[in-house]
This record gives sequence, C-alpha cells and structure tokens, in this order.
Amino acid sequence: MSLVHTAAIPSLTDNQPVVLIRPRTGWLSFDLEAVYRYRGLLYFLVWRDVLVRYKQAAIGITWVVLQPLLTMVVFTVIFGLFAKLPSDGSPYPIFAFTALLPWNYFSQAIARSGISLVSNSNLISKVYFPRLIIPISGALGPLVDFAVSFVILLGMMAWYRVAPTWGVLALPFFTLLAVVTAVAVSLYLSALNVKYRDVGQAIPFLIQFWMYASPVVYSLHLVPAKWRLLYGLNPMVGVIEGFRWALLGNARPDFAVMAMGVVVASVLLLGGLVYFKRTERFFADII
Repeated sequence: MSLVHTAAIPSLTDNQPVVLIRPRTGWLSFDLEAVYRYRGLLYFLVWRDVLVRYKQAAIGITWVVLQPLLTMVVFTVIFGLFAKLPSDGSPYPIFAFTALLPWNYFSQAIARSGISLVSNSNLISKVYFPRLIIPISGALGPLVDFAVSFVILLGMMAWYRVAPTWGVLALPFFTLLAVVTAVAVSLYLSALNVKYRDVGQAIPFLIQFWMYASPVVYSLHLVPAKWRLLYGLNPMVGVIEGFRWALLGNARPDFAVMAMGVVVASVLLLGGLVYFKRTERFFADII
C-alpha cells in the first residue's frame, strides 16, 4: 500500500519526533500539501530530466531549436505550399510555428510523464514521497524547451514584422491551460502504464493521432461551425487558437470553444487526480 499521510508524534525513546505515515481516505483526499512540502524533490526531478536529456547529446540543447524548425519547414512545404491550406492571413511558417510551440510542449510532456512511474520504479519501491510528484515533474520539464522555442518564435515574429496585440496578456493563461491538460492526461497514462505496459507503446500513436485532431497544420475555421463546440472537447484546440490569437492578432477566437476546453481540462484533472490516488496504493506491489 502506498502511504500518503504523515504526522509527527513524540518519540518514546528520545526527544526526536517520529513521523507516522498513514494512508489518506476519501475520494477527494489528494494531499496536495505534501506535494508542496516535497517541492525540493520536484525541482530536483525536473532539473535531472533536463540534464539527462542533453548530457551526452552531440549538439546539446540545439535539438530544442532544430525540432520545431524542421517540423515547421515540412508543414510549410506540404500543407502551406502544396495543399495551400489557409493560414488566417498570416505567413504559413509563423502560423504553423505558433501552433507547434504549445503542441510540442504538450506532446513531450505526456510522452515523458506517461512512462515516468515505470522509469522511476526503483525510487517508488524504496522511498516514501508523494507519488504525484513524478508525473508532475515529467510534465513540467518540457517547459524549458518551450521557453527556448518561444525565443525563436519572437525572432520569427520580428522577421515577418508581426507585432503582438494586447491579447498577448492572455498568453500565460493559455500556457497554464496547456500545462493543466498535460498533467491531467499524464495522471491517467502514467497510472495505467504501471499495470498495462501496452500503454507506453501506445503513447506515440496517441500523440500522432491527437496532433491531427488539433488545429496545428490547419485553422479552426476549416471546421464547420456546427461541429466546433464538439471539436472544442479537445482542450488543445483552445490552447492553440489562443496562442495564435494572442501572438499573431488573428480574428477574434471562438470563446465558446475555449470555455469548453477549460471545462474539459478541469474535469480531466479532477478525474485524473481521483484515479491516480485510488490506484497509487498498488504501485510499489506491481511496478
């Protein structure tokens, strides 16, 4: 059983306190306070993942720049030049890169977090700490890549002489929505992967499918109006359209679609926390 509640009690042998670890009870007992107490461990795991990823890479952090740029070039040639998909009045390269910015963060977050519990099996089976920290750290690590790519996007905006509007003030909100969505999905995937290792094999396919179900290479306006609210059940739709609106000053976004994304992301997060906390007691036994 995973023990998730701690309380200090007086020692019977000396003056040092003894920590009594008890399991949390109740469906909504997430013990987020413990996550905050172990924030030093969270920081260490995030930084460790960043260092390990680029430690022995031949070109190091340059991969952070090359990956979105090369993807943007491919999308521009295939979807912008050949397929001639509309880009809402913006140059297609910057139209695609603006969408790739939050999408690359999201895809990397769930790819890392989805297998994070299994990857840290030795840590889970030997040491007590809030298990929520592991998938959360996996979802926060790609924010470093996100920050580097954002600088590249600012350079592209200067090159194309695209000035952000006042909507850029909403950018932290859309970034937070992407993080919440990534954490919510990661809670399900990481917990499921402990019991069913097929989940880890299915994650790359899920990411690929999800990308084409999001307006990364095309505009939301290509989706018929009667289907947009249903399409907005994908929270990344609101995130991507929000980024394009905030940075490129595109036409006023569909706020109903964005509101739907916020609701769905919130429900996913709550459900993910409940599922994760109900299953974590078995992690050490079966991992």
